[in-house]
Amino acid sequence: MEIIPAIDIRGGMCVRLTQGDYSKETVFDEDPLNVVSRWITAGAKSLHIVDLDGARAGNAINKNLISRMLNSASGIKIQLGGGIRSPEIINEYIDLGVNRLILGTAAIKDQNLIQWQINTCGADSIVIGVDARNGFVEIDGWTKNSGVLASELISQMIDLGVKNFLYTDILKDGMLTEPNYKFIENLLNQFDIKLQIAGGISNINHLKKLDDLGVMSAIVGKAIYTGEIDLSHATKIYSNGD
Repeated sequence: MEIIPAIDIRGGMCVRLTQGDYSKETVFDEDPLNVVSRWITAGAKSLHIVDLDGARAGNAINKNLISRMLNSASGIKIQLGGGIRSPEIINEYIDLGVNRLILGTAAIKDQNLIQWQINTCGADSIVIGVDARNGFVEIDGWTKNSGVLASELISQMIDLGVKNFLYTDILKDGMLTEPNYKFIENLLNQFDIKLQIAGGISNINHLKKLDDLGVMSAIVGKAIYTGEIDLSHATKIYSNGD
């Protein structure tokens, strides 16, 4: 299992939200490039970047800043989400050097775009973000309930040829409690997928349990910013994902 640090961007700064609530924001660094350097120095081989402004607005708000972050992260794998809802922005980010694009809202609203990306860029270029609250997928920066069950969305995406999924339990996100193990185990038993997990991860024991369940990657956010998890230590324990 790979440990991937999360860098969330809002208003040009590195922030963390609590349960996806834009009114519950903590700024951890005014310059996200400092955070990129910090996590690479700590041993990260991949970075998980989210444009929170883009996720809510539906377009690539922080594209210029993200381009600078990519330039400072040479040799590091990047997966990026937030506001990716057109072929044009997909092509732009792929050309900038993003390895995997995370699409969540588009998976609900525009499945033709998902099929287009798979056909054009390959299945390994896409991760479907399954951001769920009480089992139902939320969209538009976690501000709207889609009415679609997480398991239903995953099944639809598998039919399109998707292999990679990122499940986030919104109620766990930023709470430093623990992941929703039961739901994760059910997903892995139900579907043959490469699964990344975010939300609630707050100590090394949580990482071990996720690894034991067969999770491919753990996206760690608030816990590495507060020091609950030492990223340098965690990256030495766990090898990279597939």
